[in-house]
Amino acid sequence: MTANPFLDPNSIRSNLYGDAARITQRTTALRRAKTAGRHPADVIADLASTGPRGTVVDIGCGRGTTTLTLAQRLAPPRLIGFDQSAALLTVAARRLAGHGCVEFLQGDFHAIALADASAMVTVAAFCLYHSPCPASAVAEIARCLAPGGISITVTKSADSYQTLNEAITASGLDPGAGDRPSLYATFHSRNQADIVAGSLQVQQVIHDEHRFRFADADHIAAYAATTPRYELPGTPAEIAERLKASIGNGPLETTSTVTYVVATRS
Repeated sequence: MTANPFLDPNSIRSNLYGDAARITQRTTALRRAKTAGRHPADVIADLASTGPRGTVVDIGCGRGTTTLTLAQRLAPPRLIGFDQSAALLTVAARRLAGHGCVEFLQGDFHAIALADASAMVTVAAFCLYHSPCPASAVAEIARCLAPGGISITVTKSADSYQTLNEAITASGLDPGAGDRPSLYATFHSRNQADIVAGSLQVQQVIHDEHRFRFADADHIAAYAATTPRYELPGTPAEIAERLKASIGNGPLETTSTVTYVVATRS
C-alpha cells in the first residue's frame, strides 16, 4: 500500500507546513481558481457566533486566516491560535498584531496544553486529517471544551480535486498521482460526523460544494508544484511547459465538498 505523506510527521513538518511561502503559493493559486463556495472563515465565524462567549481556540490555525476573522467578527475575551508549525505561527502572529485578545501556542492537537473545560468555542478546520486516529484528537478537543460549549470541525470530501489528479496522471508527469491516498483519507466529509459523535453531541452538519477553474497550465502548475500528493519534476514553469505539451493549456475545472460539523459538550 502506498504510504500516506499527509500522515508522515516528517512530511508534515517539512513539505506541508515547514515553509510558509509554500503554503501561501498553494492557497493563493487555489483561491484564484475558486468560482463557487463560501469562504470557510466566514462560515466558521457565523457558526462560532452562535456559541457562548468566552475563550475561543483555533486548532490548526496555520497562517491565521480563520483566527483573524474570528478576532474581527467575535472579539472574544481570549482567542488562542494553536498549531504545530512554528513557521506558520510566526506568520499568524504578524497578521494578528494589534489584536490584544490573541495568543498563540505551539503543539500537537493530540495533547493540547489547555486546562479541562477551559474553552467555550473550539475550531479545528482542515487539520484533523493529519491524524492517523482523528477520534483521539476529537476526544482531546472535547476535554478542553466547557459544558455548553461548541466545537466546529471542518474537512473536505475524499474525492476533492479529482479531475486535477486525473490531469496530472494523464500528463505523464506523475503516473502514480491518482493512486496515492487522499489528503482527507482519515477524516473526510462522509466520516467526520460519526467520528465527532464519538466524543461530542453533533448538532449540525453542513455540506458546501466548492468549484474551481484553473485558467491555464501555468495556473495548474503553480498549485500542483506545492502539493505533496504529486511527485513532479522541475520548477512550476517547467511543469507548465510539460503540461502544455501533454494535455494542453487548460482550462481545467474541479470540485471539492467542504463539510462543517457543529457539536456540543453536555
